[in-house]
Amino acid sequence: MQPHILLVEDDNDINSLVARYLRANDCRVSVAREGREMDKILSTSRIDLIVLDIMLPGEDGLSICRRLRSSSTIPIIIVSARGEEIDRVVGLEIGADDYLAKPFSARELLARIRAILRRSTVNALRVSKVDATTLSFAGWTVDLKARSLTSPAATQVTLTGAEFDLLVTFAERPGLTLSRDQLLDLTQGRVAAPFERSIDILVSRLRRKLDVDDGKTEFIRTIRSEGYLFTPEVELT
Repeated sequence: MQPHILLVEDDNDINSLVARYLRANDCRVSVAREGREMDKILSTSRIDLIVLDIMLPGEDGLSICRRLRSSSTIPIIIVSARGEEIDRVVGLEIGADDYLAKPFSARELLARIRAILRRSTVNALRVSKVDATTLSFAGWTVDLKARSLTSPAATQVTLTGAEFDLLVTFAERPGLTLSRDQLLDLTQGRVAAPFERSIDILVSRLRRKLDVDDGKTEFIRTIRSEGYLFTPEVELT
């Protein structure tokens, strides 16, 4: 389905350019020029992501972002001509999912929108409880607080930080096929570079460390042309 993007921006030229580009790339787009128009659209439409300018007439974008975050989990990308680091930090601290300084290209905005929507989709399917401290599967134990992995033989298995993050990402979503882009977004929080192969390398290393029965058990299955799937059942405690 086409994602529904809400642009909250009072510059008509930017609205026209960005809306036209997003619509040409399979997005639905609604436009609001200030906070009250945004509230009306949100009350009547299902919005998948908000692109929010900081400098708006009336209520400013930071105030709007803070207000939205008090009652909603809709992803928000803040855009602003104020590109100093402090503005970006403030935007992210009050709940924005990303921050893009003006001037920006519509192509870069679309890439960031897609990355955030991929993360939102797979995060909605995670099985871990907020208060869970361990993930267990097939005799293996992942300690989320200690960031450690224990084998069925009760031995500690050394993992790099990237390997541990990838294992947790898989174990939180058993039975779900995850693409390389989704895995990159979830483990590294960035838009994947073209022909990015780091996930394949990490999967290969993780498979070797989980292989205690000479390849008889396939915990991470390759799904051709789609990605990877974590096969075992996972228990949370």
